[in-house]
Amino acid sequence: MPQLGLKSLTAGTDFLDNNSANSVISSLSSASSSLRSEASTLGSNLSIVQIRQDFSKNLINVLQTGSSNLTLADTNEEAANSQALSTRQSIAVSALALANQSQQSVLQLLR
Repeated sequence: MPQLGLKSLTAGTDFLDNNSANSVISSLSSASSSLRSEASTLGSNLSIVQIRQDFSKNLINVLQTGSSNLTLADTNEEAANSQALSTRQSIAVSALALANQSQQSVLQLLR
């Protein structure tokens, strides 16, 4: 942050004539311009921080929703899926056993 360039007023020397008054007024005007510029920069930075904060909040909400969806599964649906998988596995084992038996039967016929 730049210095404002203000100095303490001295009794008996400042504001005695137009030149000293104009010098003080010029210093105050310069300091005021510098403060306005810094306020503008701070306002711009604040806007950027608020945008980033909103983005972070939205990202947190999306991640929490996703994690809830992963951990709060419907147990009835998952049990049905597990039973269906178990049934498919049992059918596959039976099909392999039948295929193996039919090959044995064909071999016995050829003997």
